[in-house]
Amino acid sequence: MDPNIKKSILIVAPHTSWHDFYIGVLVRKIINLDMHFVGKKELFDSFLGGYFKWMGGAPVDRSKSLKMVDQIVAIFNSRTEFRLAIAPEGTRKKVKQWKTGFYYIAEKAKVPIIPIVFNYKLKQVEIKKPFRVNGNILQELPILKSNFDGIIGKIPENS
Repeated sequence: MDPNIKKSILIVAPHTSWHDFYIGVLVRKIINLDMHFVGKKELFDSFLGGYFKWMGGAPVDRSKSLKMVDQIVAIFNSRTEFRLAIAPEGTRKKVKQWKTGFYYIAEKAKVPIIPIVFNYKLKQVEIKKPFRVNGNILQELPILKSNFDGIIGKIPENS
């Protein structure tokens, strides 16, 4: 991953297991670049709040009155470096379609999307080339998804 890209959305897939978290932490250590995540603000108010911040977390308010995309764009705008890791499936279970919030965050924050492939079958993690969105999600989402064609996650039936 290019260390000169200080802000980006990292779409990590397939996300099928809790094991993906520590694999991501190990990858972050190996490539020696900060990667971040968002979590509900209550996590950061708990006794583990300092740990979550140290791990790269940023709190968001999940109340229905606040738009999540806009909150995350505000985080991007307030920082000089923010590489947000997101599982586009939105869950560890098998899904028919991805959530699209990551795309709209990238568009509004004007940051590239970097696909990161967790291929458990081959026991490898592959970081793909940055992709800049142009606002045509119907055309671009299939291109982004093609980075993950045929990839098997930790729990194959959820891939």
